[in-house]
Order: sequence, then C-alpha cells, then structure tokens
Amino acid sequence: MSKFIELKRECYEANMQLPKLDLVVYTFGNVSAVDRNEGVFAIKPSGVPYEKLKAEDIVICDFEAKIVEGVLRPSSDTKTHAYLYKEWEHIGGIVHTHSLYGVSWAQAQMDVPIFGTTHADHLTKDIPCAPPMADELIAGDYEHMTGKQILDCFAEKGLDYQEVEMILVGNHGPFTWGKNADKAVYNSKVLEEVAKMAYLTLQINPNAPRLKDALIKKHFERKHGKDAYYGQGC
Repeated sequence: MSKFIELKRECYEANMQLPKLDLVVYTFGNVSAVDRNEGVFAIKPSGVPYEKLKAEDIVICDFEAKIVEGVLRPSSDTKTHAYLYKEWEHIGGIVHTHSLYGVSWAQAQMDVPIFGTTHADHLTKDIPCAPPMADELIAGDYEHMTGKQILDCFAEKGLDYQEVEMILVGNHGPFTWGKNADKAVYNSKVLEEVAKMAYLTLQINPNAPRLKDALIKKHFERKHGKDAYYGQGC
C-alpha cells in the first residue's frame, strides 16, 4: 500500500474543487500538495478530465520534478510547481488555472489594481503580473523557467510570497499558493473574483481611483495579524 494515500487524497479533493468553483474548463488547471517531511508533492496527472480523475491517479514527484510514484504522466506544469516548492519553503499547495478574468489580465500584461476592500481583505498590494518570458527562455526548459519568472517578478517588485499568495504570468495565467492545497484553491477563487471586479470597475469608470491606504490597512489588519477580529477565531 502506498505511504502517500493521504497526500494523494488531499491533492485529489483540492483538484476537484476547481470545476465546482468554475475555475477550469476541460482539463485547463491543476493543484499540487506538498509533504515537506518526505520531500515530495502530489499533482494532477496531465490531461485527465476531472470527471474521470480518481485519487489513485494522482502522481507523486520530488522537488526535481522526478516521478516517485504513479503510472500516469504528471501535469505539464510539474516543473513550475517543483521550482516553487524548492525555493519557497513555507508553501504547502499550489494551483494553476486558466480562469477567464485572471487570464484576461495576464494577456493584457497588467497588474490587477487594488480598487476595493474585497481585494484588501486578502492582500495589500496589486496582484502582480510577471512580464512575458524572453524568447531564449521559452526555447529552453520552459516550465522550469516559469517558476524562475515568478520568483524574479517577486524580487523585482519587492513582494513577500507569504503575504502575496498569487501572481499572473504574462500571456499565460494565474498561479496561487498557500499553507496547504485548500488555501491555494481559496486564493485562486479570490484572484478570479478580484480580477473580475477590477475589470468591471474600469468598465464603469476608466479613471476609478485606487483604494485609500487607510482602508487597505484597516481591511487587511482586521483579518490578519495579532489584532485581527474578523470571524470566530480558533
């Protein structure tokens, strides 16, 4: 019996949330979940329709993107997931989708501006958009370099991956992460809804102002940090 049954189950259940949340069509998306103690992560197999996916189909890989367990080919984005897990030690799950509004902003090569308190409830910055990859990198180890593209964007913008748990990859689409696979899926839905709200805001008023710093601070801190008071606590 596999010692990765629970990890596969976590990954499978998180993947099955994507179609329920209208974040994917067909097979356009994937979720992974990590086991830091074992130095491996579970990820959806490539091209398997969600209606046919089973927990036992989930593939286990190491941080070099090598298959540890599984008979199916892992997601084509596996090397990106592996790179992020290797470089960012405090993330437990990663999601990639081709969701409608997230991809639209990525294709426009634009950060998603922080216009309202829904955005500020989750992060204090614009959702960053990494610039499109250089031609020589596209011709190389593309999926591995997508991970580097994400880290380079965070370094250039001075962002903390533990605060900003999402990014748009220019001309490609959204990646999100979190303390576990469920949180990464949650962040994926948040990104899509905030991207939709921002798009509609600019349709109504192309000159809409950014959210005031005082409201950004208030809304983020009431949900996060030592003085947070939103919800019922632990």
